[in-house]
Amino acid sequence: MRARRRGYTLIELLVVLAILGLLATMAMPMAEMTVQREREHELKRALWQIRDAIDAYKAAREQGAILGPLGSSGYPANLAALLQATPDARPDHKGEMLRFMREIPRDPFADPALAPETSWGLRSYLSEAGDPRPGADVYDVHSKSDRVGLNGIPLAKW
Repeated sequence: MRARRRGYTLIELLVVLAILGLLATMAMPMAEMTVQREREHELKRALWQIRDAIDAYKAAREQGAILGPLGSSGYPANLAALLQATPDARPDHKGEMLRFMREIPRDPFADPALAPETSWGLRSYLSEAGDPRPGADVYDVHSKSDRVGLNGIPLAKW
């Protein structure tokens, strides 16, 4: 009698490889969705940071901590103004410096070659919400991406 060899046949190996391939193709969309969800979370966080800094700048202008031209909206002229150390103009805060952000976050859906300040679409105080346009100040920011979020809303509308 011949001794039986132990091992797998070629057919068994092909079946296992086919099953693994099927599982891998089913998992790929889930991985892509996870990456999309993480980038959307980064976008939300960046929008909140920038919008909070813009609101803090506006509040400081209204409190007289930052001086500016009369008749202006009170919003920063550009995103770089949020990074600059500005002396507090109030008499009881002499010598104190105001800074609203440490760095401008990058739009996670923008071209990585762009500087963070230029990766955002800007909306001035005088432009309409439905048609955001840059102007003399920065009232709001939005993503320049033409992609649609997982919630079905275009990222530029967030």
